[in-house]
Amino acid sequence: MPAPSVSVVLPCRNAAESLTESVQSIRAQTWPDWELILFDDGSTDGSLAVARTLAAADTRIRITESPPVGIVRALQEGCRQARGACIARMDADDIAHPDRLARQMALMTRHADLALCGTGVRLFGDAVGQGLRRYERWINRLVTHEDIVRELFVECPIAHPTFLLRRSAFDQVGGYQDHGWPEDYDLCMRLFLAGKRFAKVPEPLLSWRNTPGRLSMHDPRYHPERFQALKRHYLSMTYLSGRHRFHQWGAGEVGKRWLRAWGDPKPAAVVDINPRKIGRTIHQIAVIAPDDLPGPGETFIVVAVGAPGARAEIRAWLAPRGYVEQEDYAFVA
Repeated sequence: MPAPSVSVVLPCRNAAESLTESVQSIRAQTWPDWELILFDDGSTDGSLAVARTLAAADTRIRITESPPVGIVRALQEGCRQARGACIARMDADDIAHPDRLARQMALMTRHADLALCGTGVRLFGDAVGQGLRRYERWINRLVTHEDIVRELFVECPIAHPTFLLRRSAFDQVGGYQDHGWPEDYDLCMRLFLAGKRFAKVPEPLLSWRNTPGRLSMHDPRYHPERFQALKRHYLSMTYLSGRHRFHQWGAGEVGKRWLRAWGDPKPAAVVDINPRKIGRTIHQIAVIAPDDLPGPGETFIVVAVGAPGARAEIRAWLAPRGYVEQEDYAFVA
């Protein structure tokens, strides 16, 4: 059979209850030129039988049966089998809007320099409270390349099950790799390092299911300290590379986590606006006032704050004084 334009890679383990709805949402795509590589990662709940029934109904679906190998190996093997010029991700418990692939492929066609595009998402399922709704609003407002890279060190700015990648860019940066931290975020960081461009279709074209059993809820690679280790690693390769010193802004809850985590080098000082903290030390690092910061070009500022509105306030303080975001400072979380 001729190679399709899009290969959808769907790893699956014990998702018998949701797998049919997920796969049927791909079968319902208005973009018909796809193949679905369904990698069964050692399911024990009947998922494989469901997958075989689905594949019998549509020759575009191919199944790989495997003993349990884990999400990264499953993704690596699924992508190795992919024949399309673009690779799309899908999870076994999510639902794609019928126009998802068509809208993403149209965006990639209009912008030949794009390496990775996503879409907006709609969270649903168990315990989608105010915190997840804030996260949904945050990730959905990051649409342009500039939006996405500006927030890259806050959290992964593109939902993994919405990924659609050019195969050439994916291969160039080495595809999915296992470093003991989130594989999707790591892939985004390596694309960023390679100078690749990102974008999103702004509309929510994926219903993203939240469940207590979701891999990100219990796998150690998705624990907060592993996210922070990933960010420290790529900060050292990007904004902090070759710098003799840097400063941290923020000595609250988020800032203290970062102060505890820094290895060598550590920040020269930490900025805070609380007069009770200024002049003291936190984790052996001196606390200074904003006015005591070195000028633009003399340091880099890692801004680690979490209070609502704090990022906007700090931007409003830094910009009039000549500090340029991504040149002189960047936000982390």
